[in-house]
Amino acid sequence: MTSSTPAARAASPAPTSTSKLKRVVAASMAGTVVEWYEFFLYATAASLVFGTYFFPTTGSPLDGIIAAFVTYAVGFIARPLGGIVFGQIGDRFGRKPTLQATIVIVGAATFLMGCLPGFQSIGYWAPAMLVALRFIQGFAVGGEWGGAVLLVAEQSPDRTRAFWSSWPQAAVPVGNLLATLVLLVSSWAMSSEAFLEWGWRIAFWLSAVIVLVGYYIRRNVEEAPIFLEAKAQVEAEKAVSYGVGEVLRRYPVGIVQAMGLRFAENIVYYIVVSFTIVYLKTVHEYDTSQLLLALLIAHVVHFAVIPQLGRLADRWGRKPVYLTGAILSATWAFFAFPMFDTLNPVMIVLAVTIGLCFHAFMYAPQPAVMAELFPTRMRYSGVSLGSQVTAILAGSLAPILAIQWLRDFGSWLPIAIYIVIACAITTVAVLSLRETTGISLQEIDDADAARMDAARTAAA
Repeated sequence: MTSSTPAARAASPAPTSTSKLKRVVAASMAGTVVEWYEFFLYATAASLVFGTYFFPTTGSPLDGIIAAFVTYAVGFIARPLGGIVFGQIGDRFGRKPTLQATIVIVGAATFLMGCLPGFQSIGYWAPAMLVALRFIQGFAVGGEWGGAVLLVAEQSPDRTRAFWSSWPQAAVPVGNLLATLVLLVSSWAMSSEAFLEWGWRIAFWLSAVIVLVGYYIRRNVEEAPIFLEAKAQVEAEKAVSYGVGEVLRRYPVGIVQAMGLRFAENIVYYIVVSFTIVYLKTVHEYDTSQLLLALLIAHVVHFAVIPQLGRLADRWGRKPVYLTGAILSATWAFFAFPMFDTLNPVMIVLAVTIGLCFHAFMYAPQPAVMAELFPTRMRYSGVSLGSQVTAILAGSLAPILAIQWLRDFGSWLPIAIYIVIACAITTVAVLSLRETTGISLQEIDDADAARMDAARTAAA
């Protein structure tokens, strides 16, 4: 079928103007801020509140926290399903309608979490309903990330794709910052008893306001020209397929590489922002407000660093920047936990901030690297599947394993070794990549079309 060959394809779509690209970035970031505000809100509440509020008391304070993080893991289990479903929809109908749906779903689930009664009121129905809402929340977030970063990556100039597509990544610490700020103000404004009883609910209820703002901004976003071209080709040529089944069949190596890239990044992030709270709270009984303030400062720095490292990935290349992040992250726990043990507020802030900066070396170039692994007709599915399946094995288990090891061994050393192993896996994945800095997405689509034509010719 010659219509899909590079020679027969239409010229590359005109590049998106800078002003229009900025609007696309704003729309992508708005929704990402909303969804990660809500997702991180759950992580923080699981560390501080949910263990005692939604679960029966036992002899150890870590038991309730472990139970809360098991429900936290449910969201990660749901994320690949959301990635598959919304990836299929996004590759078929577009990034915009998918992102509009995910923001509403995750907002509704989070708001309802703030309305749930506790274990003392309704017994085991409380954690059961929490798990159900957590599953829905994770399902929606699983479809969010791929669409948000691709909305920008597919409209970015080839030479600055890592910089522009890093901005949706920078929206994640903004969402986390907002969640931390709301919880911090709540903890300052009321007693510990009032905060544990009902004060934490305010942050969940506020998500409704943020969702409305994010949805409104996303209404006016436009699809990338390269996606519209690929969509038209799929509709015109019934032999051209898209979605999850196609990406698994055609690009299994890309899926494995995406999973490897995500592995250490995801583990490091949740150890730094979630397990740190548990460690300082349970081992040292550190003040909740001081903890949240440390995270607040770290999130601000994280936000500022991510776009600059995205710019660096356009200059140095994707692989050197990503490798730097994996290597540096492997060292973090060995100096961070001794810094935590000093109980010096400045040292604690530094330890958390350095951890997030190391993480940013991997996180900033990630959208560009993953977008450049797959052609447009199956890019949403490939990116979502590779990133969200990994979240089950990485981010969901990381806090649970770390808390269990802390309970069993009374030491942070097993956690440090765990991070080193994760970083080694990601290092191998990065080394297996070809350097794609400056590559045209149209070139990737043309190479995909040539492969399809060669396969048809061979079959004939």
